[in-house]
This record gives sequence, structure tokens and C-alpha cells, in this order.
Amino acid sequence: MKQYILSAVSALAITAMLGCSSTKSQTGTKGFTRLFDGKTTTGWHTYGKTTAGAKWKVEDGALHLDPKGPGDGGGDLVTDKEYSNFHLKYEWKVAPKANSGLIFYVHEDKAKYGATYSTGLEMQVLDNDGHPDGKITKHRAGDLYDLIKSSSEPVKAVGEWNSAEIISKNGKLEQYLNGVKVVSTTLWDDNWKTLINGSKFKGWENWGTFKMGKIALQDHGDSVWYRNIMIKEL
Repeated sequence: MKQYILSAVSALAITAMLGCSSTKSQTGTKGFTRLFDGKTTTGWHTYGKTTAGAKWKVEDGALHLDPKGPGDGGGDLVTDKEYSNFHLKYEWKVAPKANSGLIFYVHEDKAKYGATYSTGLEMQVLDNDGHPDGKITKHRAGDLYDLIKSSSEPVKAVGEWNSAEIISKNGKLEQYLNGVKVVSTTLWDDNWKTLINGSKFKGWENWGTFKMGKIALQDHGDSVWYRNIMIKEL
């Protein structure tokens, strides 16, 4: 009887662990490479250019888009390198009423595609209560922008740091916000095409079709901060 009870307890424990692993993000940084060194914009440039715009500043170990700061040039920052299968981790915070986003699978060809969002998918970064997009379904923080609404909203208050993760491997996409899985879908299959056709991206040439691309931090004209940006190629 004792052995049976122990086995049952062990089974329940394993089930609980598996349940948690399906909804919680992975911890640790082993195998990850930093995309932002905390000191410079090395490894990044403004979309369609060769250097980073002056309004992207490094402050206290974070990349800060200061739209009112001195100097010319903001624009979306993109990585110098392209990625296919990856696990991306980063932290973000916004000023009141601010809007931004982490855009991925960006195909950088400004002559053909005018902006990062012309090809890339976006995990929304937003002040849900202060920005008008917060009133639009699938436009709130953590959403796969205009495609999939977050299953929950574990976003923190404006001015506080949020941790986010994007895991994309062989078409399987997961998004986490503050340790909670908020989006899970499959890219590039028939259902993905249906999602696109039901979104603002319907009819956009090649949108959401690239299986390798750059990662971008969006300049939406508002004050936003990013830090601890790191990636593991899968």
C-alpha cells in the first residue's frame, strides 16, 4: 500500500511539473549570446542604414529610444545578423502612453519593403491603458500583433521592467510575458495563411513568409527601453 501511495504521489508530481513546463518560460542563460552588450549599439543598425540612429541611446545598461532627444535619426533598430530557429529573451519597459514592439523575421530590403513591419511579425510592447492601441483586440502587450490575442495579460505597470521570450523552432512559435506563455501557434501552414487573411496584413506582399530574418526594436515615436537582449540559436 505504501509503495502504491508513493507511486501515485510521484505520478502527480510529474504531472504537475509537466503542466508547469507547458505554460512557464525556461530559465537560465546557458548557450545564449548577448545581442546587446549594455554599453554600445554594436551589432545593431537602423533599418536600411549602416549605423544606429542617434535617438537610440545607451543608458544604465539599456537601449533607450528618446524621441525628444537631441540629434537626428531614430528608426527601427535591427540586428546585423539574421536568425532562423531561435530562443530570444529580452526585457522592456515603456513610458506612459507609449507604443513599441519586438519584430522578428524581418527581411531587410528597404527598397522593396519600406519598414521592418512590412515583412516581420511583432510581439507587442505597449502601455495598455494609456495608448489607443490598448483598446484594440490583438494590439495589446504580449499579443502577436493583429494576429493572436494573448491568452492572459501578465504585463506589469508602466515604468516597470517586463521580461519577454520568443521561441521559434521549425514553425512552432511560443511567446512568453513575465514567465507566462501567452501565445502559441504554428507558422507558415494553412492556418497561418488564414490568420494573415483575417488581419491587416492581408494582401501585403510576402508578409509573414520569411523563415529567416533580422530582429528589430520598433521606433513608434514613443519613449521605450530594452535591455538583457540575448538569443540562442536552435
